[in-house]
Amino acid sequence: MAVPFFYTERYQLSNKFIELDEATSKHIVQVLRMKVGEPLQLTDGNGILLNCKISISHKHKSVVEILETKQAAHRSNKISIGISLLKNTSRFEWFLEKATEIGVAEIIPMICDRTEKQNFRKERMQSICISALLQSQQCYLPKLKAPIKFENLMAEKFETSQKLIAHCSETQKQHLNQAIISTTKNKIILIGPEGDFTNKEIELALQHKFIPVSLGDTRLRTETAGIVAATMLCV
Repeated sequence: MAVPFFYTERYQLSNKFIELDEATSKHIVQVLRMKVGEPLQLTDGNGILLNCKISISHKHKSVVEILETKQAAHRSNKISIGISLLKNTSRFEWFLEKATEIGVAEIIPMICDRTEKQNFRKERMQSICISALLQSQQCYLPKLKAPIKFENLMAEKFETSQKLIAHCSETQKQHLNQAIISTTKNKIILIGPEGDFTNKEIELALQHKFIPVSLGDTRLRTETAGIVAATMLCV
């Protein structure tokens, strides 16, 4: 039987014991019915894997003892995806879940000229990423940035990254598979909203040295395009 796997924000290097949050404690005690002495694993989402055992089994504040601390292997590539917020929040949440499972390192919600909805519930979105992290049993949680306007993102510094923008405009562009520079470990790709980027936004990206790419011959939904790009870049 697999050892149960959980997330904690409370890990510090000096810790020998960690008090778990109420939601995790409740799951351990009332759902899994775990007892004192039973093993479990924790990650802090920053690459740390902790082998632990339960010291106090309590539905509000269980405590575990750290038996072993490991550093998970770093990802060979750091993939960042800038993606427009969507009118249908559930579709954006689906993207967050799958991008986390695939291993995207950074997710940047964008507000573009054609973005229809700009509400962003950070706590809920973060919890979806954490759930996907645990489901896929990874130790690196994607960095989920606050929403940013497209033109402001262009002012950000990405000197060490290959910069890509996927759009549907009938202009010259390469397929993403052909554009990837394998020796560049950090990459960022931009995915537009329903209705695509405006010509003005595409031109601004090109001025900032983003390479225009295609994701194939079919027109994809924003969230599907994000997952296709994530798969091509992360694998």
